[in-house]
Amino acid sequence: MTHPYSSFCAPLNALPLIVAAAVTLTAPSLANALEANDLSFETTEDLIQVCATTADDPAFVPAQTACTAFIEATLQYHDAVSDRRNLKRLVCYPAGTSIADGRAALLKWADQHAGDAAKMSELPVIGLVRALADAYPCK
Repeated sequence: MTHPYSSFCAPLNALPLIVAAAVTLTAPSLANALEANDLSFETTEDLIQVCATTADDPAFVPAQTACTAFIEATLQYHDAVSDRRNLKRLVCYPAGTSIADGRAALLKWADQHAGDAAKMSELPVIGLVRALADAYPCK
């Protein structure tokens, strides 16, 4: 059975394997490179910092795993609630859209709103939905 969001979520089929590999391969370096607060999601700015982690950062794998999981969970909830309760959708992404596309939309939105302290201090789920709704508006 495929879900309406399966094309957006497809990369997560391997998430348990990715997490296990990340922990196994990076555990020694994580003790020095990554502290628990580094993956905190208190604000939109926190989420952006985690999702913007680059491949040369020792925390790249766990940061990208956390970013992917956050985007995935947000969209699954959005899709499930709006479908089940016939609520208005906030994000209307096309078939074939990936989590990487969602991450890119978040980072683009972040660049456009970097000086907006109010938006950056909102809950991360609100910032993410704002970014995705901007990139994939419902018409």
